[in-house]
Amino acid sequence: MTEPSAGGDDQLRRTVTLLVPVFDEEEVVDRFHTEVSAVLAGLHSYVFEILFVDDGSRDSTPERLARLALADPRVSILRLSRNFGKESAMLAGLDVVASDAVILIDVDLQDPPALIVEMLAAWEEGYDDVYARRRTRAGESAVKRASSRWYYRLLQRTTRIEIQTDTGDFRLLDRRCIDVLVRLRESERYTKGLYSWIGFRKKEILFDRAPRAAGRTKWNYPRLMGLAVDGFTSFTTTPLRISTFLGLIVSLAAFIYLVVILLRTIFFGIDLAGYPSMMAVILFLGGVQLISLGIIGEYVARIFTESKRRPVYVVQEHHRGDPR
Repeated sequence: MTEPSAGGDDQLRRTVTLLVPVFDEEEVVDRFHTEVSAVLAGLHSYVFEILFVDDGSRDSTPERLARLALADPRVSILRLSRNFGKESAMLAGLDVVASDAVILIDVDLQDPPALIVEMLAAWEEGYDDVYARRRTRAGESAVKRASSRWYYRLLQRTTRIEIQTDTGDFRLLDRRCIDVLVRLRESERYTKGLYSWIGFRKKEILFDRAPRAAGRTKWNYPRLMGLAVDGFTSFTTTPLRISTFLGLIVSLAAFIYLVVILLRTIFFGIDLAGYPSMMAVILFLGGVQLISLGIIGEYVARIFTESKRRPVYVVQEHHRGDPR
């Protein structure tokens, strides 16, 4: 990759936006800007924009972002009217990105900004989606690592597209990928699956993920469980098929059991105690029915949500910097 001089014509340089979703990150946003600026300082072949999408922060994050925008013309701010969630915040950012490529990166510095150089080099080689895959995950419990590993394996076995494992949102997307992603207006978004669904030429970069530089993660177990359910209901109908097969198996077993009882009574005159066996069968069938109804309900809920056609997010304020 040939580096033109820093004083070259900006119109000849490709534009890249760093899309950074933030929510209550007052402890780390300044440090993130410092480290990212140090990396971008050595990349003279591109015009960079740093787009912070404030997902309804309630601490001093908006004030800190405003100060950064005054000091650095590359900084743009898109502030949402409330907390819509990271998936919606990323879509909001993609909607306003006008650059040749976007790099999605978390503000907590678990995604090392130094990898931006390697991502850009792969982009110059012709790759449309350059994603960072975690080789190790420091700062996470063994339970969380194991559950994540098994979840992706199960999702991969139940869907027809190739799901990227041990990856997050840290990636470079070419303009072609951006244009397709913004056309997908799902309310309950599972962007990690959408990256795989859209296709295009991809390249993997391995890295060791560090613990958060400061602050606390917003991803507790209930939110992670919700995201996991979104993944299954968005990219596979296998749970519905499982409930159907389970119903058939239970019905067949109940029929066989009924035949056995009748034959034993007719030919051997054995009178079985009815109450315990009846209660066991009723409770078992009730449990199967409730599980099946719950699975169906998840899909119906998605249909209900999408049918309302509400906007995925609402913008309160948009400040665009002037990187050039």
